[in-house]
Amino acid sequence: MIEIKNRYTSVACNRTTEALDWGQDGLIYYAACHSIAVFDPKFHGSAKIVRTLSGHKARVNTVKKLRDVPVSAEGAIDLISGSDDSSCILWNSLDPHKPWWCTLKGHTKGVTQVEGVYTAEGLLVVATGSADSTIKLWKFGGEEFACIQTIDLKSGYCFALKFFQLPGCESVMLACAMDNDLIHLYAKEEEQYVLVEKLRGHTDWVRGLDSIREGADVLLASASQDSFIRLWRISPREQVRAQRSFEEFSADEDIVLEERVFSVTAEGQQFHYALALESVLQGHEGWVYGAHFIRQEDKLNLLSSSIDKTLTVWTPSESGVWFESVRVGEVGGASLGFYGGKFAPDGKAFIGHGFQGSLHLWQQDAANGGVWKPGTIVGGHFEAVRDLTWDPEGRFVVTVSADQTTRIHAPWPRSLGADDEAVTWHELARPQVHGHDMQCLSLLSRYRFASGAEEKIVRIFQAPANFVDNLRQLCEIEDDPEGEHILKTTPKGASVPSLGLSNKAVYNVEAEGATTKHVKDIYPEHYFVPIKLESPPAEETLMQNTLWPEMQKLYGHGYEIYALASTRDGRFLASASRATSLEHARILIWNTTNWKILQKLEAHQLTVTQLAFSPDNRSLLAVSRDRTLSVFENRSPDVEGCDFQLVTHTDKHTSVHGRIIWCCDWSHDSVHFASGSRDGKVVLWDRKDAGKYGACSVLELKGESVTAVAFGTRKVEDDRYMVAVGLEKGTIQLYGVLQQDWKLLATIDESCGHHLTVKRLAFKPSGEGIQLASCGDDNFVRVYDIC
Repeated sequence: MIEIKNRYTSVACNRTTEALDWGQDGLIYYAACHSIAVFDPKFHGSAKIVRTLSGHKARVNTVKKLRDVPVSAEGAIDLISGSDDSSCILWNSLDPHKPWWCTLKGHTKGVTQVEGVYTAEGLLVVATGSADSTIKLWKFGGEEFACIQTIDLKSGYCFALKFFQLPGCESVMLACAMDNDLIHLYAKEEEQYVLVEKLRGHTDWVRGLDSIREGADVLLASASQDSFIRLWRISPREQVRAQRSFEEFSADEDIVLEERVFSVTAEGQQFHYALALESVLQGHEGWVYGAHFIRQEDKLNLLSSSIDKTLTVWTPSESGVWFESVRVGEVGGASLGFYGGKFAPDGKAFIGHGFQGSLHLWQQDAANGGVWKPGTIVGGHFEAVRDLTWDPEGRFVVTVSADQTTRIHAPWPRSLGADDEAVTWHELARPQVHGHDMQCLSLLSRYRFASGAEEKIVRIFQAPANFVDNLRQLCEIEDDPEGEHILKTTPKGASVPSLGLSNKAVYNVEAEGATTKHVKDIYPEHYFVPIKLESPPAEETLMQNTLWPEMQKLYGHGYEIYALASTRDGRFLASASRATSLEHARILIWNTTNWKILQKLEAHQLTVTQLAFSPDNRSLLAVSRDRTLSVFENRSPDVEGCDFQLVTHTDKHTSVHGRIIWCCDWSHDSVHFASGSRDGKVVLWDRKDAGKYGACSVLELKGESVTAVAFGTRKVEDDRYMVAVGLEKGTIQLYGVLQQDWKLLATIDESCGHHLTVKRLAFKPSGEGIQLASCGDDNFVRVYDIC
């Protein structure tokens, strides 16, 4: 058996409020598709997703890391999540062997809010809010968690939940932000939670709640879509003061504002509390989604996150007036602001998650007067990742996604030398930000690629000089002849015109002091500014300053582009589109020198799902929805010639596959190729008599659907080919193949693999070690070390 190590995990945060939390263990937990990503912002001085927690069957909406977890409790629950699968999962995230503790089921629609608190007796109480217009309270009783109360909101909706302990007694109060501009306060009386007060003042939905103890009082913060944050003070009272009218006050007596008082009964004793509006914080220009308190060096801070693209830290002055002490955020770009933000446990850093699933980290630089500076982060796609490929020398991975972006992922060595375990991967560039969902791509060379989207055009991009400079700097690349040529001949970068979709080249930067009006002065958010990177770029830089110029558009298909492939030498590009007829299922062969169509190859009746050129550049393999595959060979004796002729085409009599063939790949020596289909078969093919290819070995996986297959770049023990097989359920299996014998070497399950369909697998083409890259419908991109 071989050992699999997860080198890199990339995924965006789900685009919901309360989708992220920063635990006392220093790790950040955030919702990522149907799972939870565990992110270490201080991994060997960099950042890395170190684990993923899988258990839900639909999108995770909210993640809450519990505070003050009892140390003595065995298997203590410290993490709660809610999902569109109508369930809430309680996790023991510190246990790598059994993180999934138990599941709470009872809601009929998605769980959108979760909250939990440990009582003074060490018992956990959980509250869950759902789209079914109910709030359920759960408690551990005997052997399992059970629902102890259901609060029916009629047709209402709960946007936020917050537990806090009332001062002076052991009772716990639950605050609920409702869709009627009110905040409902529920107090525990015996075993039930009873509505005792409603906080009025906001003029729009309240989206975020947080609380903190301040002396003998409790401060409750509410963030609303009316762009305001309100601070409410809950103070204990010895007794309820009698209400008096204005006329009843004497002339020398100070007028005291009327207090709103409520009472709570706990352990047979009645406790009284007063409610007062402490402050109204105004400063955001849009909806405020979240608020988070932290106490740092005996001073309170409040972090607010807003759709106005800013995160703001509020601090009280000595006189008690709250003021804006720090404001950070995004400038320009197409983002729609922040869904939430959280402080680090020590208050010296905070993180926000944005509309496009991006993470934004700021850290306080104590050596520089406490200035807040951006920190290193890990980005990712926020929709299904449909294709990926390595550059020819295996220095980086390029991916395309339904989130309409193309992204480049690469290792950041940081001159660590022998400490290979500390090398982290990051997103270095976003060459294409498109108006259509991306489908496929193919690298023509290290610095040129073709991409296809849900449009009829194939687009060609070439790296700008600024990217080459930064790639060399960050990835410590020295031998780079193609890069030398690009630095001399290509533009500095690219920008997107305000009324266009194509990335236009920017060849130079105007000198300072120029008096002429330039497009960058009118639309600064869309204009390229060259930047020298010393660390992986932040989200704002990726969105605006890492585009590649679009060099060519290729027209020829009648429907949306579905598959692309290029020869190793980059001379030929093959493309295929969605099709329901022989005419539209044609494969076009392009000359990458002048971008003319050299041939139109006919073999299939329906969409060609994947194309692959053999490593020796002689053969082109195509598999299709029509359950057949075809092989074309270049019969031209001229090295520069192009004369691809059909040598093999399976039909219902000769094909081993009985369902859609999703994937294919060639062996590194061009002797074999493999195909995988929906019927769970992986077929190994080789050349037979008369130049045709035939099946020589079949692997049957009963009840599975094979969606991705890839050959290793070298043979392993016993002279076996290494073949990676990706399944629809998200599992990746590694096999050693020798003639008829398929030997299972390793299985990568959902704990460190994918939990939805694996869309593409690719082995690193060169280098000492074996690395496998994968992507899937779960928005994940992963790179594995295979030892």
